[in-house]
Amino acid sequence: MTASPIDVYRRQIEKELQAGNATEHTHRPALKTLLEALAPKVTATNEPKRVECGAPDYAVTEKRAHGPVTIGHLEAKDVGKDLDEIEKSEQMKRYLPALPNLILTDHLGFRGSIAISTSSGSVSWPLRSRKTAALPSALRLRLTMLFAKR
Repeated sequence: MTASPIDVYRRQIEKELQAGNATEHTHRPALKTLLEALAPKVTATNEPKRVECGAPDYAVTEKRAHGPVTIGHLEAKDVGKDLDEIEKSEQMKRYLPALPNLILTDHLGFRGSIAISTSSGSVSWPLRSRKTAALPSALRLRLTMLFAKR
């Protein structure tokens, strides 16, 4: 039986943490792999070009007929950072109004609001998981919906 992308991600984060010298950047390859495994038609670019409101850690793009289209962003912090405090930061005050599909993570918890436009209007889902145990039900559903071809 093949392990789910979320299980692979969890094991990778645990392995990196056990080494005892991990930083927020240590976990970025595992997060990129997770995002692209959950939505094979997207590319998660670590450290993309700056946007008007700053430099989110990831841009998530989807290849379309006329070229790549950015469909979301992620801001990654070190494991254990207080996401409640980070949500109140100047950085997030710039990002939240400018980046409608923004996910904030400490690699174990995921927060954000994912907005999807449809022919009948917009729908928004809050995402607020605190531990990777919530990933299968919360993150996978939201990320799959975010990255679904529109």
